[in-house]
Amino acid sequence: LKGLQMSGVKNSKDRRDAVKSQRREKKVKGKGVKGVQETKEEEKCCGGNAAKGEHEKKCGCGTTPKQEEKEIEPSSDEESDEESEDESDDESASEPAVMDLEDIGPAMNATKPSKTKKKTSEPKEMVTPKQAVALKKEGYKLIGTHSAVKLCRWTKHQLRGRGGCYKHTFYGITSYQCMEATPSLACANKCVFCWRHHKNPVAKEWKWKVDDPIFIVQSAIDMHVHMIKETKGIPGVLTDRWLEGHTVKHCALSLVGEPIMYPAINELLGNLHERDISTFLVTNGQHPAAIRSLRPVTQLYVSVDAPTPESLIEIDRPLFSDAWERLQESLACLKEKGQRTVARLTVVKGWNSDEVEGYAKLIALGTCSIIELKGVTFCGKSDASNLNMSNSPWHHEVVAIAKTLRTELDLIPGIPKYDIACEHKHSCSVLLCRVDQFAVDDPVTGHRQWRTWIDYDKFTYLALKNSRDPTFKFGVEDYVADTPDWALSGAAEEGFDPTDRRHRKKKKHPKYTKFDERGVPTHDCHNQALGYEERTELERLMEEKKREILGDNHETMSVVTTIRDGERRLEDPSLMFRGLVVTM
Repeated sequence: LKGLQMSGVKNSKDRRDAVKSQRREKKVKGKGVKGVQETKEEEKCCGGNAAKGEHEKKCGCGTTPKQEEKEIEPSSDEESDEESEDESDDESASEPAVMDLEDIGPAMNATKPSKTKKKTSEPKEMVTPKQAVALKKEGYKLIGTHSAVKLCRWTKHQLRGRGGCYKHTFYGITSYQCMEATPSLACANKCVFCWRHHKNPVAKEWKWKVDDPIFIVQSAIDMHVHMIKETKGIPGVLTDRWLEGHTVKHCALSLVGEPIMYPAINELLGNLHERDISTFLVTNGQHPAAIRSLRPVTQLYVSVDAPTPESLIEIDRPLFSDAWERLQESLACLKEKGQRTVARLTVVKGWNSDEVEGYAKLIALGTCSIIELKGVTFCGKSDASNLNMSNSPWHHEVVAIAKTLRTELDLIPGIPKYDIACEHKHSCSVLLCRVDQFAVDDPVTGHRQWRTWIDYDKFTYLALKNSRDPTFKFGVEDYVADTPDWALSGAAEEGFDPTDRRHRKKKKHPKYTKFDERGVPTHDCHNQALGYEERTELERLMEEKKREILGDNHETMSVVTTIRDGERRLEDPSLMFRGLVVTM
């Protein structure tokens, strides 16, 4: 309102000048000849700007205030008129003049702040203050303007001797010496299963400041080691592992966002290799040009989240309109890479667990070295995701999909053979590998020796040699190592390192340890075979559950129901005994 009033005063300046002129003429009429002359003299020597009695100070015309009073003797009516006029002058100075209707619009526009932003050549920072608060609340340690590091739960588990992650089982990394980081918090997808709940930025391309890669690596290591030091007080932390954990040996560039978007990704990878740190880089397959120009990586992942264009849009929710074509091109780029490449499938029941044939066709485009299948981890409800617990598959379901995928791959002519090599039941993960690159068959006994583990020292040597001489090439077989028996598929350890001790919360154990193909339990919590009567009763209960859920439909084992906000809930009678536990 104040701004509007001031604008009104400004817009009515001409009107006020006319009013003042009329008042001066009125004053002149009430004065004698002498008064008129003095008034004219004041206008001549003071420009008419001096108040009565003040022109002497301004121009030195010689007239004193007393002479003014004698020479100009207006009547009492004239004095009252002058006083009222003086008051009017004061009021006109303190209050705005009345504004015409046509002047209101321009006056209001004059008081509005300008919406135009100043364009600067300096690029902006990636993370907004609001996003930074949300990410820090989730435990991320932010680095510079676009990077982050976070301590993985498997790092803490193995520090306490409670087992390592699936990468320890499949590839032999030391989980308590692994740093999980990213040089780009931004991503081009908004996947429904993203456990980061989309608190990071999204974009198709890089448009922010670019931090120095050496600064990012050093800061990430410093922050990671600091977090390792903070674990010293956690009960059960093993001193020797805690000390070794101060030296980072592996870097999983899969924390959040799309690391390959970072413009200096090759320089960052090179710096990690120079520090004798292996690299596991995960990309969502939306930047094929960046994949093509990428330097050798210890292991390069492309996420294959859906078998069809329609399901890709539903699951990944990509920003690119040609996301399917970009994924296909990215997978085709893997053929050009000489090092280990991985197609990573995140299995989400009710979303992408069917149409395995489509996955096989995508994998055939790049004939990648390795295929990882991992069941999605349910991370709780959020506004950014519409998943529920029924969308997380059991380990035996992931194994079944892996076997089906192997069969479908065998049907495609002209591509290498794949077979199941390893399992990590705790992570619901299964590993398929190319037989020609990772398997050695004994010609006498027929025993197959898998070599999925990595000789990390050898890789560092080869990568640095390639960095010095780009014409030097090396391949997958040049840095493989033997896989231990406990990590192999079908082993009694189920992928759990026997040098560690498995921890169960509140001493809870599965009520049943083995099941038949229908899902009926066959062994109890002590791995003892169930009696005939008990098994018969369990079969009867399952048949009742099937009739309740499936009715007369015998062609399927589960029912998918779509509820609010696109959420899909599954009901499967064969799983009714899987989650039961007993306290021991």
